[in-house]
Amino acid sequence: MAEQGYRSEVRDGMRIDWDVPIAMDDGLVLRADVFRPIAEGRYPAIATYGPYGKGLAFQEGYRTAWEIMARENPDALAGSTNAYQNWEVVDPEKWVPDGYAVVRVDSRGAGRSPGYLSHNNARETKDFHDCIEWIAAQPWCSGKVGLNGISYYASNQWRVAALQPPHLAAICVWEGWADCYRDGARHGGIACTFRKNWQDMQVKTVQHGVGERGARSRVTGDLVCGPETLSEEQLVANREDMWAEYLRRPLDDEWFRERSADLSKVTVPLLSAANWGGQGLHPRGNFEGYTQSASTQKWLEVHGGSHWAPFYTDYGVTLQKRFLGHFLKGEDTGWDRQPPVLLNVRRPGERFDLRHENEWPLARTQWTPYYLDLSGGALDPARDASTGPAVSVEYEAMGDGLTFSTPPLERETEITGPVALRLFVSSSTTDADLFAVLRVFAPDGEEVVFQGALDPHTPVGQGWLRASQRRLDPVRSTPWRPYHTHDRSEPLVPGEVVQLDIEIIPTCIVVPVGHRVALTIRGRDYEYGGAAATLSNMKNPMRGCGPFEHDDETDRPAAVFGGRVRLHAGEGRAPHLLLPIIPAKG
Repeated sequence: MAEQGYRSEVRDGMRIDWDVPIAMDDGLVLRADVFRPIAEGRYPAIATYGPYGKGLAFQEGYRTAWEIMARENPDALAGSTNAYQNWEVVDPEKWVPDGYAVVRVDSRGAGRSPGYLSHNNARETKDFHDCIEWIAAQPWCSGKVGLNGISYYASNQWRVAALQPPHLAAICVWEGWADCYRDGARHGGIACTFRKNWQDMQVKTVQHGVGERGARSRVTGDLVCGPETLSEEQLVANREDMWAEYLRRPLDDEWFRERSADLSKVTVPLLSAANWGGQGLHPRGNFEGYTQSASTQKWLEVHGGSHWAPFYTDYGVTLQKRFLGHFLKGEDTGWDRQPPVLLNVRRPGERFDLRHENEWPLARTQWTPYYLDLSGGALDPARDASTGPAVSVEYEAMGDGLTFSTPPLERETEITGPVALRLFVSSSTTDADLFAVLRVFAPDGEEVVFQGALDPHTPVGQGWLRASQRRLDPVRSTPWRPYHTHDRSEPLVPGEVVQLDIEIIPTCIVVPVGHRVALTIRGRDYEYGGAAATLSNMKNPMRGCGPFEHDDETDRPAAVFGGRVRLHAGEGRAPHLLLPIIPAKG
């Protein structure tokens, strides 16, 4: 089919169309690979649109992640030649035999699609919408299109679903943020450096025009980044500097709103799959997407483990096929009887118990305030200090901070849900960044950490807030989920006490008898005490927060954020941690 501008061949039990052109409304042509059954027919399609290069093999672009998955999750590789595996998208060899077409589109400016590379903006979302409608109109498509993928291939599902493409039948948002500002760019107003390194490591390397300097597809031999090789100056001119935009936009403005989903317009059936350990980027979007979307047919699933492997395991693929089989093919998969919430309830030692629930947060939650004893360092549900005399304690504003802990627990305690922290704070300067870390310690004093989405030594929970951006939205806030407007900066008056309500990302842990629950309030990122870990697609070693750190000197100048922070209690002030304690089902 070269006369149509693409090649078509049969291999490994599939009809594969390489580099199929999809024209956009401004005349630019994107390129897609289509995997479909050999037999003529009309099949529902699973589509992805993103910047990681559809021709770059998972095994080559993300070598260490692949090796870890192969070692720890062999079922993820079983039943496939793995020749067509790409980062964060479905393996066509596991879907085409079930009667699906799989379509991978290189996003504008990435891989083999030309154009200006600007992530998550309105142009990209419109492109995705038009790709969905193009797919639905093809003679091999049944007219039903579903979306399924991880991270970038998940977060853009929220935005495109809000445009309501007529032929979009269902979305499976596997670890995908929804709010550009709050979920990942600026945690609590503090700039997260992940995107600076992400663009260097995962995007520039597969930008359209890298050409001969880049990789070749191990299947077709084609250049992953298109047939032309542009100069470095041309590549720079063809892409937006995302990190520069983050730095020059300290508040949530129209630029961030354009790159965020209007969840009130998401009406399509959806499965939102979160990872307890992904604190720095995705889970907030998955929980918010589930609770705030307008869809009347929506489900929430939460798992542990790495960012990539659960999607490809038998557990993940079976879940996805039950959901998409119901909505794309009308199969009796039992999904119509699936309870709204499926939790992998987490225990120390990377153990999980599957449990169905009917809502999120759980209706039987016992919202329990654990008060901070500023004098003794205790965390105690029975010690409300508001009626006592004034007491305060201070720490270095960019230092390791203070830790408050319960005594060893006398009974097993489940903490599952959103967490909120209320503090009363003053600073020696005009601002302060607070890092709240929810932790669990074993009887021997060792901290209980988990395989996070990326970092293998992740604490139970994390939250962040820049004190000057403490203003709450009174309509959208709840006692357990403070919602900050981030629309203005209100500098502190040195020495003057202000109330701060800090959102801590939803979490889950069953704390055994004899363990302690702790809260650390720090002036910088959490650091695990053991050895750092590495991944080939990450620039820096990971020390407990993965790549989601907040150490940019431009965003956090020492003159403003390097003084002393003082916590206050008494005389009507009761600093406390609000924990979602879950009683056993009766």
